[in-house]
Amino acid sequence: MMEDRNTLDAKYERVCSSLPENVELVAVSKTHPIEAIKEVYDLGQRIFGENKVQELLSKVDELPSDISWHLIGHLQTNKVKQIAAFIDTIQSVDSERILSEIDKQAARNERKINILLQVKIAEEESKFGLEIHEAKELFQRYLAGDFPNVTVKGLMGMATFTDDEQQLRKEFSVLKNLFDQLSQRQPLTTLSMGMSGDYPVAIDCGANSVRVGSAIFGSRPS
Repeated sequence: MMEDRNTLDAKYERVCSSLPENVELVAVSKTHPIEAIKEVYDLGQRIFGENKVQELLSKVDELPSDISWHLIGHLQTNKVKQIAAFIDTIQSVDSERILSEIDKQAARNERKINILLQVKIAEEESKFGLEIHEAKELFQRYLAGDFPNVTVKGLMGMATFTDDEQQLRKEFSVLKNLFDQLSQRQPLTTLSMGMSGDYPVAIDCGANSVRVGSAIFGSRPS
């Protein structure tokens, strides 16, 4: 059941008013209907994040063309070609294999695709992501001229699902430190960390892009 319009308005405005001016909001619209996305779009939001390619494809043609779509979920190599023509940013680049495929499909579409390197910072086993040394190696190869059809804009990370603020700060700080290190080689613009439950802590630790879903749209439809 879609949230009442006033409730959706209020939630969106509450999130927006909690963000510093320099922090980008990615409204995570996964599992939510097109009508709800349109309402948030009408409130001024232009950047939306989806987890799954099939769901994203089912929404793209039904929504305004000036939406900047971000793929934030784990991406399989065989799905890259389905989104390469229109995706603005792929935040979940967690292997050399997927980065190579994005580069190849971007070239086929005669465009550059923005990407974030997803780094594993959580202690949970289930989280995807590059180890820190792998992220450094891939970034070095990018600077050396590999992957010419992508633009590495920055890093993305997901912290452990916990109420322990000290642990969240520790994990977010690891990613911020890596972001600062890599930015000394070539300036990066985007540090994406923090979701509905922990984005204020992430911002405090240096995030300038947050991925917020349930705090805007409410709990996911069952």
